[in-house]
Amino acid sequence: MTDFDINSLSSYREHNRLEAKKAKGGFPGSFWETYSAFANTDGGIILLGVKEDADGSLHSEAGIDVAKLRKDFWNMVNNRQKISANIITERMVKEESFEGNPILVVSVPRADRSAKPVFVGQDPKTGTYRRNHEGDYHCSLDEISLMFRDASAVTQDAKVLENMDYTVFCPETVKGYRNFFRSRHSNHLWNNEDDEIFLRKIGAISIGSDGLYHPTAAGLLMFGYEYEITREFPNYFLDYQENRSVGKTRWTDRIVSTSGEWSGNVFDFVIETLARMQRGLKTPFVLKGIKRIDDTPIHKLLREAITNACVHADFYGRQGLVVQKSINGYKLSNPGNVRISISEAIDGGISDPRNGVMLKMFSLIDFGERAGSGLNEVCTVWEKVYNTPVYLEETHKNGVDRTILTLSTGGNEQDVNAMLELYGDENIEYVDVSDTKPTNDRPETDQKDKETEQTDQKPTRNRPETDQKDRETEQIDQKPTRNRPETDQKDRETEQTDQKTDQMNRIIKLLRQRPSISRSELARDLNLHESSIKRRLESLMKANLIKRVGPDNGGHWEVID
Repeated sequence: MTDFDINSLSSYREHNRLEAKKAKGGFPGSFWETYSAFANTDGGIILLGVKEDADGSLHSEAGIDVAKLRKDFWNMVNNRQKISANIITERMVKEESFEGNPILVVSVPRADRSAKPVFVGQDPKTGTYRRNHEGDYHCSLDEISLMFRDASAVTQDAKVLENMDYTVFCPETVKGYRNFFRSRHSNHLWNNEDDEIFLRKIGAISIGSDGLYHPTAAGLLMFGYEYEITREFPNYFLDYQENRSVGKTRWTDRIVSTSGEWSGNVFDFVIETLARMQRGLKTPFVLKGIKRIDDTPIHKLLREAITNACVHADFYGRQGLVVQKSINGYKLSNPGNVRISISEAIDGGISDPRNGVMLKMFSLIDFGERAGSGLNEVCTVWEKVYNTPVYLEETHKNGVDRTILTLSTGGNEQDVNAMLELYGDENIEYVDVSDTKPTNDRPETDQKDKETEQTDQKPTRNRPETDQKDRETEQIDQKPTRNRPETDQKDRETEQTDQKTDQMNRIIKLLRQRPSISRSELARDLNLHESSIKRRLESLMKANLIKRVGPDNGGHWEVID
């Protein structure tokens, strides 16, 4: 409570960061409950020699021996029979004057997680307190357990699960992750390793005391099957809700880890959910050289937000991780509190993830920041593009800690001009064209240039230009269109359309991310009819840009680099 002013004390009232204690009869025993509560929450100030009247106003007590109070305090705070930890320094204890009477002001900081829980007496189960607006309350066993887990110098997801082997991993998830890694690090030596060595290098498996490889908690969460994950994390649950009706259990789209229709692990949830979160965002026509950049600052922001929710989640905690999308924005809620203060989290520069190994895995595929600037960047970008603030809050209800990030649009549309300023690349060029206006953004290059460009995002050749009537007919009735004949350079540049180029590129992007994606899922994600998706896939295969491996059911797509 850095804004405390003793000269304004008469205007204060007790709240979750300020507590008054009468001390006329000596040092109050209830002081230590409040000390524990402030230390285990967000810190606060305890006033000794101050009473609270019935109307809530604060007044000093006369005849208080402040020197004795101060001596008693230091004797007891260093007594481990009285309190588990001394987190106070000399400058945090001050003698002040209020209404002409001396009082003692003790500023209790938020305890470092390594010191938590701070508890009264010898038993943390009975002596651990936290603070809410109603005052000090006894912590539940779940809250105490979380504090002990967070106190470890090693993040909780580094735990080696020796009762499992890595057959608990979903092979398709591992393959999908490796495809992501390969697309971002095409020449990396790890691409040549087998799955066992690769998984060890990223921290998904580790050698146990028996000398054999076992999953780490991070590996299980990222790549495991849901029914295997719940063996270690009984309360594990992931939930994506889109356009939920208020007061009703109805959604236009929903993904839950318990459905049994997919792996149920964190990595697949992030990929599937992120595609839905980003659906419908404005994508300005931005070029870097001859390549279109579809990954806007808002796309990156949402990737950062969901990654942050995962790496800071307490997957042992109750109520699971919930992501909600509505016409008014997004809300991401994860179990567990923030391990640093809210202000430190928003200011950036400090990183203390609960799941450090998981953060490493996401960072290797360019998801998540390692420098502690991720949330700060989220706030900056969102506020500039939507002109509304970001809200980060902690809740402590019924013994359950949750962290909630709210990204509200405030009813505003994306400010494209503001977004363009956030690309941060002088080589970026904005082309002001409508969605249906033909563009020449993909001129033919020599073979070497094409191979370089295709390493990052392979371009597609376009079908011939149709007139407006043909396009409207295809969009409404989804009638087949003419196949794409090979044309010379001039014809190709004339026939390209931004709309179809964008669709082709987005299909390739989705196939890279989710090789097992079905035509119906592609149609849903791109808001196209399934017959249109079929024709575009056939065109891409004919152009030797993608290929189908295996049968329609059980096979997967490969993007040809």
